[in-house]
Amino acid sequence: MPKKHPLKILLYPFSIIYGIIVSIRNSFFDYNILPSHEFDIPIISVGNITVGGTGKTPVVEYLIRMLKEDFRVATLSRGYKRKTRHFILASPDSTVHEIGDEPRQIKTKFPDIDVAVENNRVKGITNLISGNDNLNVILLDDAFQHRYVKPGISILLIDYNLPFFNDHLLPFGRLRESPYQKKRANIVIATKSPRELKPIERRIFEKNLNLFPYQSFYFTYLKHGEITPVFDPSFSISSEEIKEKKYSIVLVTGIANPAYFLKHLKKISDDIIHIRFNDHHYYSEKDITNIIQRYNETDNDNKIIVTTEKDAIRIRELNGMNELNKLPVYYYPVEIEFSNNEGKTFDKQIIDYVRKNKRNRGSHKEQDKV
Repeated sequence: MPKKHPLKILLYPFSIIYGIIVSIRNSFFDYNILPSHEFDIPIISVGNITVGGTGKTPVVEYLIRMLKEDFRVATLSRGYKRKTRHFILASPDSTVHEIGDEPRQIKTKFPDIDVAVENNRVKGITNLISGNDNLNVILLDDAFQHRYVKPGISILLIDYNLPFFNDHLLPFGRLRESPYQKKRANIVIATKSPRELKPIERRIFEKNLNLFPYQSFYFTYLKHGEITPVFDPSFSISSEEIKEKKYSIVLVTGIANPAYFLKHLKKISDDIIHIRFNDHHYYSEKDITNIIQRYNETDNDNKIIVTTEKDAIRIRELNGMNELNKLPVYYYPVEIEFSNNEGKTFDKQIIDYVRKNKRNRGSHKEQDKV
């Protein structure tokens, strides 16, 4: 756990108060004082206990890739930091301001699935299934604390590098609720773990988690794809070329925890200038001017700008003020991989649940042939 500023200890009493409030709220759901709605369609929730940066989007995308060939899939999130309030079923033309950056990224990569946003998840699910009898499964993004919906499978994500068993409740720490609430998860996934994880490290981590017998547990790591131009495809380059020609990198991030991404870039460049913004940051003309200035000031003929896939989605929509499109700007797509070939076990667990519980017994491919 990162070291805290000495004055942050003053926040500890507020963490106690916050913990009491959250505990009472969870008790209301546990004893049915507050209702948890169930639906006659498979619902898979992906969420976390820690604030930000556990890698939810790559996990959701993994689930989409796994399921979309045999089932009709929809995703539902609140669309964090979007400028709208009502239910929206995304179209290919939906903007980041309308639906948020993560739903926009998912709709761009998977145009054939339904992507929806709604602050009220019960209303959102109701709208998705209304008049859509072919829908087989709904993926809820960032919904572990949204207890008004009772999912069929709840997946809890833990950042391997920032586990909740070494943390504290907000605002002293980064936890949204007590680690004990992990009991609500059917599946627990450690994200961003080392690619080569020693058996002793696995055992120690699992022991510290202290999971219940009914819970499945998996380790995953991030796999970076090929570096990709944000704007002009002719600006083609490879990681090997960046390393061999000793490129300088101006790194631009607007994500909760860029440490893992920065660590990856350090493998290919010794000269990285990091411009960091808050998570889900909306870039302004001033921001773009600052990025271009830092790029121009970099004293190296071999230089590029690199950002994350989520930031690339936001940067592309800057329209007229986007002078960055004249420069070599790239992003690295990321996917998750399961350690020790455990992905097949995870896939079977998910597919068996969806196949057993989906409203339509035939796959969507079979339905399309009818």
